[in-house]
Amino acid sequence: MAESKRNMNITDVFRSTKPQGGGLKAGYGKLGAPIGQNRRALSEINKNIISGPTEYPYASALPGKKPIPAKKPLVPVRRPVTRAVSAHVNSKPLLPLPEGKKPKIETIFVESDYEEDCSIIDVEEDFNAPMFVQHTESMLEEIDKMDEDVYEEQILDIDDADKDDPLAVVEYVDEIYAYYKKQEILSCVSPSYMSRQHDITDRMRGILIDWLIEVHYKFELMEETLYLTVNLVDRFLACRPVGRKNLQLVGITAMLLACKYEEVSVPIVDDFIVISDKAYTRSEVLDMEKEMMNTLEFNLSLPTPFVFMKRFLKAARSYKEMELLSFYLVDLSLVEYDMLKFPPSLLAAAAVFTAESTLNSSKQWTKTSEFHSQYSQYHLLECAKMMVGLHQKAGTGKLVAVFKKYSTSKYGHVARTQPADFILEPRFWD
Repeated sequence: MAESKRNMNITDVFRSTKPQGGGLKAGYGKLGAPIGQNRRALSEINKNIISGPTEYPYASALPGKKPIPAKKPLVPVRRPVTRAVSAHVNSKPLLPLPEGKKPKIETIFVESDYEEDCSIIDVEEDFNAPMFVQHTESMLEEIDKMDEDVYEEQILDIDDADKDDPLAVVEYVDEIYAYYKKQEILSCVSPSYMSRQHDITDRMRGILIDWLIEVHYKFELMEETLYLTVNLVDRFLACRPVGRKNLQLVGITAMLLACKYEEVSVPIVDDFIVISDKAYTRSEVLDMEKEMMNTLEFNLSLPTPFVFMKRFLKAARSYKEMELLSFYLVDLSLVEYDMLKFPPSLLAAAAVFTAESTLNSSKQWTKTSEFHSQYSQYHLLECAKMMVGLHQKAGTGKLVAVFKKYSTSKYGHVARTQPADFILEPRFWD
């Protein structure tokens, strides 16, 4: 509709004032009288228009002529003015007025239900603008503002509905996420830290994370616990060399610590020993817990992709399927070592962008999402492409824990969603 409004001709809005069929002499009005003579007072015309057609039975006639039966009274124009027309009118320069002259106001009238010529009435400044003139001018201003809103996307206040919810902390939420953005650099690890490990590889790390995702699902733990577990594993491996026989011990200890930090009902140490097929003793788990906490300096309060996901999904006005697909893409990224080069906020933003584009089959990233994430769609380009690649390969190979998890009814079978292959095409980002 906006396109059709943009293409309207000026003549579609302003009817021609040239007479039809022969025309009039210059300086003469429609009834043949000189312009400015025999014209009824504006106040009388205004009274007749407002009072309705019953008080306007005949049109004025020239002296000596029979009265002419009147058509329907003139009414103010009610046609919307497009941006193109408004710009055309406003672009006309104003001519300088001679000294002592007062400016004139022009308004346009058309006869209702007729495609007749417009009649232009000049109103001198000495008169007060009639009610219908003021109404028409204010109406056109409102229409112009509405037309501007069509083309300029607004940034929505996503916290407006939560102002009465004390748990939403609307007064501080912007400061909280600004702090998260500053602190997330501390939760990141070098994307090449595995080069300092001599007994394990990035492939072994992927196997460990895939297994931890399966354990997390079996224990029915909170999503926050999974993201913190992976964060603790990577931060510890980036600081301490670990032998491959103790890699699984690092994993279950990290999950134990994450459970103590996030969960209400925490699995006990023996649960993790059993799930690891009793590969380690209780004392070994507790010793590793002490070592890990000392290495990480007891710092568990760092932002993970989860906290950013909740905010960005809210900014994108998400729904259940979109939310599940976004978390599916992030979980796939947890297993992939190459995704460590992206900070948590970028990982979350790219997941929301990719999920929304996948479900809508087109590029989706609003001004509201860009404002709250502080990432444009071009910042998300590389990460989004990698996520689509992971989505394409999901369910193949040996690391399929995420695919199985999101293939269940609990997660809406979103693993069966077709990947957004069009994101990989160069023209998609043009």
